Amino acid sequence: MRLTTKGRFAVTAMLDLALRGEAGPVALAGVAERQQISLSYLEQLFGKLRRHRLVDSVRGPGGGYCIARPLSMVSVADIIRAVDEHLDATQCGGQENCHGEQRCMTHDLWTTLNSKMFDYLGSVSLADLVNQEKIKSAGVVAISDQRPLGPSPRRIERDKRVAGL
Repeated sequence: MRLTTKGRFAVTAMLDLALRGEAGPVALAGVAERQQISLSYLEQLFGKLRRHRLVDSVRGPGGGYCIARPLSMVSVADIIRAVDEHLDATQCGGQENCHGEQRCMTHDLWTTLNSKMFDYLGSVSLADLVNQEKIKSAGVVAISDQRPLGPSPRRIERDKRVAGL
């Protein structure tokens, strides 16, 4: 089971477009350069994204692509489906002939995993990804507590002195 470069590149390119699209259409050449993705490959992906009405194209000078829906209405699963990406954890591709001509014992496990993956990817919108990127670029860093678990060594020594040990 893996997500191929087709799905990864499509999500990355859509996020780039979402981050820069507020000012108007974004040229694919710019996306290709920033994300280090072949322009011809992006053109193929964006053809599929346009057919699935996830992006609109604008021709002429200053043209490019725009996200066709509100960012909160475009899920990662929508993008992956649009570029014909199939995520399947089963060995049989859902044909139920994983073990010779019969279902393997773990078929239901992998089928459930497929469902959970798409549920998760369907729950993540471009708006979510844009917000995450804006937080990162603003330099907001979550600070984790680096203190050791349990009482501090000084406190243990103090408690021993108080107890007369």
